[in-house]
Amino acid sequence: MSQREEFHKLDDESDGLRRELAPGLNTRIFAGEHVMLSVVTIAPNAEGTVHHHVEEQWGLMLEGSAMRFQGGEEIAVAKGDFWRTPSNVPHTLKAGPQGARVLDIFSPPREAYRKAGTGFGQS
Repeated sequence: MSQREEFHKLDDESDGLRRELAPGLNTRIFAGEHVMLSVVTIAPNAEGTVHHHVEEQWGLMLEGSAMRFQGGEEIAVAKGDFWRTPSNVPHTLKAGPQGARVLDIFSPPREAYRKAGTGFGQS
């Protein structure tokens, strides 16, 4: 494998494995051996489905704002905020009026996200 294949651009919409998580929620996935990155673009006021999975997840709000629903709580998040979601904790996100872009980091990589498709691929 060429080392160039190991380099990516955050704003290159053609890069990565594409997956539609829900209406208005699209992601580009980059999988490694031990960690997976997911760049999620969320339309204004769009909301995901509450779900959970065994993988630990970290999120970083790159742009916009949202309401994070996690473990029965609602927490407002904005650009620069980041959070951890432990294994099997129910969660989702609802974007604010300008939409949002989030970098999700999974460890280990989510098997359901290793292929293009739709949905959150809940465990």
